[in-house]
Amino acid sequence: MLNKLWLSAFSVFFLASASSAAGINFDGPGEGLKAGLSSAEVPEASPAQDKGIITDWLFGNSHQAAQKAPAEWTIMVYINGKNDLEPYALKDMNEMEMVGSNPKMNIVVEAGRMAGYSEEDGDWKGMRRYLITKDNDVNKISSKPLEKIAKADMGDYRTLAAFGQWAKAAYPARKYMLIVWNHGSGWEKGLKDVVSKGISYDEETDNHITTPQLGMALKAIGKVDVYGSDACLMQMPEVDYELRNSADYIVGSEETEPGDGYTYNTFLGPLAANPSMSPAQLALVAVDSYANHYQQSGEGATQSFIKTSALPGLVSRVNAWVDAVMSAGLKTEVEAARTGAVSYAISDNKDLYDLVRLVSEKTENAAVKGASSALMGYITGELVLHNRYSNNTSPDNGGETSPDDKADYSGSHGISIYLPGSAAAEGYSELAWSSASRWDEFIAWSAQK
Repeated sequence: MLNKLWLSAFSVFFLASASSAAGINFDGPGEGLKAGLSSAEVPEASPAQDKGIITDWLFGNSHQAAQKAPAEWTIMVYINGKNDLEPYALKDMNEMEMVGSNPKMNIVVEAGRMAGYSEEDGDWKGMRRYLITKDNDVNKISSKPLEKIAKADMGDYRTLAAFGQWAKAAYPARKYMLIVWNHGSGWEKGLKDVVSKGISYDEETDNHITTPQLGMALKAIGKVDVYGSDACLMQMPEVDYELRNSADYIVGSEETEPGDGYTYNTFLGPLAANPSMSPAQLALVAVDSYANHYQQSGEGATQSFIKTSALPGLVSRVNAWVDAVMSAGLKTEVEAARTGAVSYAISDNKDLYDLVRLVSEKTENAAVKGASSALMGYITGELVLHNRYSNNTSPDNGGETSPDDKADYSGSHGISIYLPGSAAAEGYSELAWSSASRWDEFIAWSAQK
């Protein structure tokens, strides 16, 4: 298989020009929650809202499923296959069909395709909506489309919002998870021909969803219990803070994802077996199914889930750390930490815990050490509730890890942050994270020579 690590990294960097385009108290302290999750028995695998203006804008009189008693879960997957990931879109839908929907779990998909990539499964084009049904044919999608839309921009946040509104209205449930599937590149939409960051890249329209727009889409959809990015580089406060009021838990990766992304059969199978799962349990299953898959295949990968209600506490601890570091004048120590911290396919993305650890280790300043300890403890104790990584031990490098392969993720603690060696890129000041925290001031201070 191709690797989304490079598919995403290079495709994101050159997209514009190339396309021209988871009985437990889940609200208690972090350690109690983690203990509850680790002891929870999760079996292994062997619609309630008006459609609203956005849906009417895009789909008019859209198909409505017969109203019925709410399921336990509705899993909504927004699959933008209108780019080089199209073959994986078909593969993942077939993985979903290995499990299929049941009276207690709806799997609802909006999928898009375009010309120029895969010709499999009838080579249809445009966008379709599905209720995924069980099927044992892993090479053919047998679920019947509920809607067929000839032209739709899956890089438009309103299209995502319309899908989520429709899915919640047509397939109501007690709990919801929304997954956005595609390339991802973190927080920023920068200059068009440089690095255009965000999620859901539509090569047909040369458009994508920016980080603030992702927050707007989820706000329009209404609260979900779990949000997941089946996309690269999205687990960072710059992204998570935009979603803090729209999801209780966020699943994502610090690093790029291998091409196979989520393995939906191993992710959804346990939920089908135990639909009474809490949101935190489902988020844990999402992380573990992903991490187990790439650990077994020997591919380097990261995945974690965070609790959004811990984000305000992250802001206060980050601000205290930033103030202590700047007051101590530790520019040299920060630059050394920026260079040495675990980074990812976008090198300005640094593991936050590792960055703070390195600064703390290079100073005897009591205020900095105290703020560092508080921030690191909060990341691993309250914010990041489950974190997994695997190092690259694939046959391609003889079963050994290699720094050249960005293989060693042992310093990854579940959330990365943007720290360039120069001024923040255009658009950073527009983020909710930038308004709430003093990280933008820290970037400017650290860049001054």
